[in-house]
Amino acid sequence: MSNQQELIADDIQAYLKQHENKELVRFLTCGSVDDGKSTLIGRLLHDSKMIFEDQLAAIEKDSKKSGTTGEAIDLALLVDGLQSEREQGITIDVAYRYFATDKRKFIIADTPGHEQYTRNMATGASTCDIAIILIDARYGVQTQTRRHSFICSLLGIKHIVVAVNKMDLVDYSQEKYQAIKKDYREFAESLNFEDVRFVPMSALNGDNVVEESANMDWYPGATLMKLLNTIDVKEKNEFSELRFQVQYVNRPNLDFRGFAGTISSGHVLVGDTIVALPSGKESVVKEIVTFDGNIDRADKGMAVTLTLEDEIDISRGEIIVKKGSLPTSAKELNATVVWMHENELEAGREYFIKHGSKMTTGHASKIVNKYDVNTMEASASAQLAVNEIGSVDFVMGETLHFDDYQVNRGSGAFIIIDRLSNLTVGAGMINHAIAEDATEYSAFELELNALVRKQFPHWGARDITK
Repeated sequence: MSNQQELIADDIQAYLKQHENKELVRFLTCGSVDDGKSTLIGRLLHDSKMIFEDQLAAIEKDSKKSGTTGEAIDLALLVDGLQSEREQGITIDVAYRYFATDKRKFIIADTPGHEQYTRNMATGASTCDIAIILIDARYGVQTQTRRHSFICSLLGIKHIVVAVNKMDLVDYSQEKYQAIKKDYREFAESLNFEDVRFVPMSALNGDNVVEESANMDWYPGATLMKLLNTIDVKEKNEFSELRFQVQYVNRPNLDFRGFAGTISSGHVLVGDTIVALPSGKESVVKEIVTFDGNIDRADKGMAVTLTLEDEIDISRGEIIVKKGSLPTSAKELNATVVWMHENELEAGREYFIKHGSKMTTGHASKIVNKYDVNTMEASASAQLAVNEIGSVDFVMGETLHFDDYQVNRGSGAFIIIDRLSNLTVGAGMINHAIAEDATEYSAFELELNALVRKQFPHWGARDITK
């Protein structure tokens, strides 16, 4: 009996406490069509004993009707739950599953491989720490493998596990595995990955997924499960400055006004001097309020309510930072955009822009270039079509307060929303402010702009630059 099983049997509270303190890791499976992404997740859940008996019975029954593995149980049906997915044997929408080992808790995103569902893949990848990129051993590196790898790089995922799947269909050939490994390494040299691992496997048969494979004794490395348990996902140079975007002003009575939100980076202590942007007003943190009571310190990822020593007018969409660590503030910026809609992105068309909890308007002033996912080369373009990726200059209706996406994913991203349909049509990763507009505000400039807004409200949200 494992330590976890003993705790469950003897002391459920101790088990729950231990489980609560485990490190949470998010990962996704991606790659080309029919590379075995859903089957891999099903195998991970099955071999790690994370499937209930009634779930397994239901999958066995459904395998006879919708399965694609003959007489064997089709583990892909654990995540491909939509009727249209089962009819076609493909993944259409992102499916999330949860499981845990003795060391970590995991949230898995199973993303689709079809080009037309690239937007779903980008959505699943946006919050992940690790990407498992599956490659069919029969076909090697495909266009969609490159596209998904490129998107993972753009979205700031640093840890990649290249799972060369279906090795049973190439007679567990070491030469085939080494050739694919060489091809992918050459392609990935231009991408922004810190750590790339390779594992040959068969998700259908369970080779090197949870248990080591007797069919590939030439492979000296770890199984996929061991890699997931041991890869260090802590960022070496994690952004440490406070970024707290206000989502809600909590005003239950006359004696309490708090500013609720989730800390996207850094930490805050009771007694810290903070600056509210865009007003530039300063105050001191009086209390950090949570559902479980007041605390003295809140860290990245925590949902809290801050109360301040002074009565400051702060609204939803504004950002609270520490004095002396201000973000870049600009209306004009350059971003890498993943376009997700059938109607092309064209310069001059107005969209809603959602940056954190702030909603404003904006338009592309110039499409600088678009990228070829096969060669990683950039070429001039007047528009971005669906699933294309490019560099775009934007002009926003109001000043945004942001950081470079590669430095801080929390404050460096925005989404683009169509004003008529209200559909999300694109995702942007901010590269930098456009030089003429970039402003690193000093305390004097912040105070001056606050005074100008107060005295001349009809001017709108304009900023006096240096």
